[in-house]
Amino acid sequence: MTRDRTQIPADVRTMLRNGTVIPAHPLALTADRKLDERRQRALTRYYIDSGVGGVAVGVHTTQFEIRDIGLYEPVLRLAAETASAWTDRPLAMIAGLVGRTEQAIREAETARALGYHAGLLSLAIFKTADEAEIIAHCKAVAEVIPLVGFYLQPAVGGRQLSFEFWRDFAAIENVIAIKIAPFNRYATLDVVRGVVAARAEDRVTLYTGNDDHIVGDLLTPFRIRRDGAEVEMRIVGGLLGHWSVWTGGAVRLHARCRAAVEAGTIDPDLMALDAAVTDMNSAVFDAANGFKGVIAGCHEVLRRQGLMAGIWCLDPEEGLSPGQAEELTRVARDYPDLTDDAFVADNLGRWLE
Repeated sequence: MTRDRTQIPADVRTMLRNGTVIPAHPLALTADRKLDERRQRALTRYYIDSGVGGVAVGVHTTQFEIRDIGLYEPVLRLAAETASAWTDRPLAMIAGLVGRTEQAIREAETARALGYHAGLLSLAIFKTADEAEIIAHCKAVAEVIPLVGFYLQPAVGGRQLSFEFWRDFAAIENVIAIKIAPFNRYATLDVVRGVVAARAEDRVTLYTGNDDHIVGDLLTPFRIRRDGAEVEMRIVGGLLGHWSVWTGGAVRLHARCRAAVEAGTIDPDLMALDAAVTDMNSAVFDAANGFKGVIAGCHEVLRRQGLMAGIWCLDPEEGLSPGQAEELTRVARDYPDLTDDAFVADNLGRWLE
């Protein structure tokens, strides 16, 4: 069981460090809002065959309410068992951790017992807490499992966190990565500066969660001054709800971005994809309506492909916003190279077996 970052298998550590695609795993439900195990397994198989480097389970896209109905452990277990049976290649298993310290530690212990390598630590519950209190919380959970930090945008329940917070967070030895998702360039820079100030750039890997700037994040060199010298950091992968759909396209996009960075040549067509991906995300995440239809939007893409039977969420009131379905149709039509409908159609029957 992984308690310390050095216990993560070397091939998984290397993959995470080099950068990879990690979709936030949705929750497949039946019409009566019960777990649809068959389609939940199909989703995990789909992600693996798309070429992802890991999956994040028990996170926002999985619906936080799974904890209220006793599904946290079963859903994590199903993903871990499905992944283990489906592939023998390295795959990073990341579990969402929420709540105050007692709950987050309990979830970390569950994830560790199921073979998860790290926990994505949500701080959303600490709306008004002093940052020192939050750091103490993070240190306590890091005693149980390696951590992936999570800077969540305030529009969907996060809070503003300072450069000093990210410096102190990055200094925690069992932190392996940070998902940067404030949807804010200033706040994104605070995270990068914090990691450099903590002298943690060789241990903490940066992943984008900025669904409104995915390509830009993957292509940008962040050059931070420290002790009179320049330290360069890059965001090398993504842990994204957006990448839970059209995942084959996401894997191709990530590979193209990484190849361009390594070659040192970024052509205008690649930069143009930043706007295209953001446009797609606006439809999936329902940006026009304050992200109210974000989970239903992901479900609708998967339903159209046959991976989900419907767009049901645990909250009966949660669904697509007016006009969102039409927007999904538009972006799929306008950016066919960023989708993977043919790939899904060719493999759906095998994944659903």
